[in-house]
Amino acid sequence: MAKRQLNRRQNWRIEKIQGERAARAAKRESHTLETLEGGDLGPEQTGLVIAHFGVQVEVEAQEGELAGQVFRCHLRANLPALVTGDTVVWRAGNQGIGVIVAQLPRSTELCRPDSRGQLKPVAANVDLIVIVFAPMPEPHANLIDRYLVAAEHAGIRPLLLLNKADLIDDQNAPALNALLAVYRQLGYPLLEVSAHHGDGMQQLQAQLDGHISVFVGQSGVGKSSLVNSLLPEVQTRVGPLSELSGQGTHTTTTARLFHFPGGGELIDSPGIREFGLGHVSRADVEAGFIEFDDLIGHCRFRDCKHDREPGCALLLALAEGRVQQQRMNSYRSIIASLPEDTY
Repeated sequence: MAKRQLNRRQNWRIEKIQGERAARAAKRESHTLETLEGGDLGPEQTGLVIAHFGVQVEVEAQEGELAGQVFRCHLRANLPALVTGDTVVWRAGNQGIGVIVAQLPRSTELCRPDSRGQLKPVAANVDLIVIVFAPMPEPHANLIDRYLVAAEHAGIRPLLLLNKADLIDDQNAPALNALLAVYRQLGYPLLEVSAHHGDGMQQLQAQLDGHISVFVGQSGVGKSSLVNSLLPEVQTRVGPLSELSGQGTHTTTTARLFHFPGGGELIDSPGIREFGLGHVSRADVEAGFIEFDDLIGHCRFRDCKHDREPGCALLLALAEGRVQQQRMNSYRSIIASLPEDTY
């Protein structure tokens, strides 16, 4: 069933109600913060944001007697938006409550535009992005390629992970093998696992140890099942595929950070069916297609759009098989989705 389109007045009313709710929440938060700062707060110390809940975050103490303990913290009004993985300076209050006073610089950040086109960080300080897909729901190269562009843009190493390998059968195997062959040929690291049966999970753990990783992928690909298999004590909620659409149902509602016993952290992010790249330029997209590296700048025309122009290096490489049609289709789709002022 197609989603019903809202008219301008309905959108305005929804935004008005959301704005009023946000204002009431901010007023309550301000009052709570004033009460906290009017009492006895502990000394400033560093902490790690392990989850985000609206106007509050959960912070894990990183030093001193409180190290390892988790506090629900309020944010001072002058702070930027925080995300899971941020390191912060905070002060402890009473009964597991604290106040964040500063955000420390990020080494990396994974971002995506929200529904209004505003850039929104998803996770901070990660060095490995695990792009999860599965036989069901059917994987789409365009979404995988969007994640790869985002990873390249953010300077984060990608790992492609096919989960639910036990669901590969005679019907879906040809398309899946063709999809995977493209990324193997490009040299991307790729693992096939089954969180349900445990196949390949030791190899995955070895890839994650010592890294700060983030799981991304559309809903229903089994990210929560992977977390449960890697960290049995966590037991995150797992949802079924929709019988009507074959799409996944959202079970993770906020990005949360987990620690591995052998070292390293994992951020499990909410599933998303689209990954907008409105915040990147055409040059950024081209840099995300690593097979274009030796081709960009060698077209006959400087402003070549790589569509039908004579002397186009990308089209020649496509004809010779050095660029795959699947990847060219993704590139064109992503470029067509960019705002015109980013070309």
